[in-house]
Amino acid sequence: MELKIFNEEHEIYRRTVRQFMEKEVKPHVDEWREKELLPREIWRKMGEQGFLGAYFPEEFGGFSADFLTDVVFLEELARSQSTGLIGDVMVSNDVVAPYILEFAPEELKREYLPRLARGECIASVGITEPGTGSDVAAIRTTAEKRGNEYVINGQKTFVTGGFYADVVVLAVKTNPEAKPAHSGISLILVPKGVPGFSVGRKLKKMGAHDSATAELFFEDCRVPAGNLLGTEGGGFVLIMQKFQRERLVTVATVLPACEMILEQTINYCKERHVFGKPVASFQVNKHKLVEMATELELARTFCYQLYQEFNNGNQGLVKEISMAKYWVSELANRMAYQCVQLFGGYGYMDEYPISRAYTDLRAFPIVAGTTEIMKEIIAKTMGL
Repeated sequence: MELKIFNEEHEIYRRTVRQFMEKEVKPHVDEWREKELLPREIWRKMGEQGFLGAYFPEEFGGFSADFLTDVVFLEELARSQSTGLIGDVMVSNDVVAPYILEFAPEELKREYLPRLARGECIASVGITEPGTGSDVAAIRTTAEKRGNEYVINGQKTFVTGGFYADVVVLAVKTNPEAKPAHSGISLILVPKGVPGFSVGRKLKKMGAHDSATAELFFEDCRVPAGNLLGTEGGGFVLIMQKFQRERLVTVATVLPACEMILEQTINYCKERHVFGKPVASFQVNKHKLVEMATELELARTFCYQLYQEFNNGNQGLVKEISMAKYWVSELANRMAYQCVQLFGGYGYMDEYPISRAYTDLRAFPIVAGTTEIMKEIIAKTMGL
């Protein structure tokens, strides 16, 4: 049984995106992974197809697509198996762009949104620091207002796509003495190239090697006061608001990854013979496959209901989205473990997609809020 949430237009769009991924992405995944860098040309090609900023109004280069259209794009992007492209595009297109679209002054919208839609501009978000991650209120990067400028000092790390991003939405303390601490946080748009902004090393990671994760440094970095997003001191609220979309689009990329590794494993277990019989014919193995298929089906049904609710304008799904993000991320890692085991020695070989999936998927219980943070959020909604 499949919950039908996509209409005919969505499915036509899906076929277009899938054809693009088959032609322009999949043949290059190994090359990008080895180089540990994505070519900017792939962004421009996606922009030419209208895949980026599809939900933007027409005046900013989009076609006012609904959230389900974005889910279709993310699902097909995930099936490309370029984990780096998935993460970098998701952050730029679905995490950063909404901040600019909803909270930036009009002149910044007109400067950046059309370029983002055309794939000429890549955006990232700088929140995590060496000393703090999920505890956003504890950030130490400061932005002191001097006249008509902000002077920024501090450091960010684990910035997805930060190595080649053209603009960063930066979380800063505009009032370090504020009580409570989160009331002193603001968001500022910082373009690459301004004096005092430097990009550090490209970080070596367990997986997602084609994603250019980086450190960012700010030393007396000056940006116009007009680059403030929303209101001064209102950044924490904006971050919390946008976390729901960020977590939901993360789920939209992880679910297809689960589907792919299960499909690959089933096919392998049918073809691979041990003791004269297919691996899938042994009860212990078929039961593992059945358990994974069942958990995945239940997760998909729940998540598709959330997509539909979110698409209908229900933004108050904090508990449910936190549940989905926690459950699907952990499910992906349980499945990856079992799938590698069913592949045996071949599952441990880097040339097999299941080996890469095992390391790539490990990031998802951490990014966009750890599993532990999700459980704390859920507990609060339960009055615990």
